[in-house]
Amino acid sequence: MTREKAGRHTALATAGERPSRWAHRRHVLYGVIGSFVVVALVLAIAAYAKFNSNITRIDVSRMLGVRPTTTASSAGAHTAVNILVMGSDTRTGIGTDAYGKDTVEGGAHSDTNLLVHVSADRDRVLVVSIPRDSMTMAPKTCSDPNSTVANGEIRQWNYNFNLGGPGCTIKTLEGLTGIFVDHYVVIDFRGFQQMVDALGGVPVCTTSDIADKDAQFTLAAGHHILDGKQALGYVRVRKTVNDGSDLNRIKRQQAFLSSVAQEATSKGLLLRPDKLYGFLNAATKSITTDPEMGFGTMTSLANSVRNLGVDKIEFVTVPTQVYPKDTNRVEWRASAAKIWSAIRADQPLPGAGTKPTVTSSSTPEPLTVAPDKIDVRISNDSGVEGLALQAGAALAVQGFRLAGYTNGTTGDITGTVIAYAPGHKDAARTVAAAFPGSTLKVDAAVGETVVVRLGPGAANPVAVPNRLGSDPLPPMTVSAGPSATDGLETRKADADICS
Repeated sequence: MTREKAGRHTALATAGERPSRWAHRRHVLYGVIGSFVVVALVLAIAAYAKFNSNITRIDVSRMLGVRPTTTASSAGAHTAVNILVMGSDTRTGIGTDAYGKDTVEGGAHSDTNLLVHVSADRDRVLVVSIPRDSMTMAPKTCSDPNSTVANGEIRQWNYNFNLGGPGCTIKTLEGLTGIFVDHYVVIDFRGFQQMVDALGGVPVCTTSDIADKDAQFTLAAGHHILDGKQALGYVRVRKTVNDGSDLNRIKRQQAFLSSVAQEATSKGLLLRPDKLYGFLNAATKSITTDPEMGFGTMTSLANSVRNLGVDKIEFVTVPTQVYPKDTNRVEWRASAAKIWSAIRADQPLPGAGTKPTVTSSSTPEPLTVAPDKIDVRISNDSGVEGLALQAGAALAVQGFRLAGYTNGTTGDITGTVIAYAPGHKDAARTVAAAFPGSTLKVDAAVGETVVVRLGPGAANPVAVPNRLGSDPLPPMTVSAGPSATDGLETRKADADICS
């Protein structure tokens, strides 16, 4: 071989080697990336399998008998969901109380009872606290499907769990309210402690010193961050705080749950995989649910409300009065029916005693649909003559197109409800800006028109930022007036924990 040919051969060989070497490196890089992806998927699947296997499931459907008709409203891909959460007061595994008892007399009771309603549009969560000392009708024999509330007996609420577990509690609630319970969750004391510890503690605020022998708990007045054991004592304290009633303990528990919601949805938890894993592991290990409420269902539900802020979570306690036969017990007031009616209809709670969230002209989110592009129909649900006509005049001067007026049923709603069809939320937001404290509600039946329902407590219209013209709004000579709370005092999850 000549030197020229040899050189050319060498050059070709060298040139041929270079892409081969880089191709090898790319293959190695792709292999490493692929390995990471595979490992991540395996870990995700393993975590899912672990969380799912942590959950204890018990089917109680056989004891429930005839159940309410499922008439949950739907919005898009979702339907309304009702979950009954019960806190079991068994002390097994966490030590004894001040008297050396491992459990309460006669076994576990459900001292904490929460009915959680998630709206179909995933824009609201209502948490209803049911006082443990409530005297209500209940089935005589929990295990007998034919034994119902209607042919039952008067019994203290938390004894339903003692006699028949979650099935008896569900059966009683459904029979009293006509609400279909989609899922149930029982949380034990130990799990409660572990979840609080997994969060790194939960902030609380108390305005007075606490020293409770029964709960083995002391705390000085002020702000504190409690670990799991301390938090358990804090939410159990009753006899030595305020008037010693269960109703005041419920208020403290609601404030604590608000703080938990704020902590659990904070960026600190979401950006700490180890912390998030610990919380989910503790949560799933501590609960007992129905067979359909697996980790997948929980994940799907959590994902559907991922954009819902804590300001959309509302707590309310079933209104009660003294039970005549025993002044240490309570019975439900007639106004409790408003809570059950609102949940069955998937409507905002009427007559609640909280300040509404203002959606007036000061709303920070820009309005994208001009008033002259929106057809509005106004329904007078307040019983105040002339209210709809005057409200309509205040809208018309701003450019809104009035499509007509109707008279609704007084008592169905409280405040202002803005109903709109799917795909018309931006138009509804413009209308809502004219009514401070209004609530948006998806309703496919309204079609292209945005419907304004004015109930007791509705605020008078105001000018919207993108209004047409500059003429002043005509004066309102009538008003919807305040609505009676009927004991329906609510608390938002974003409220100050000291309030």
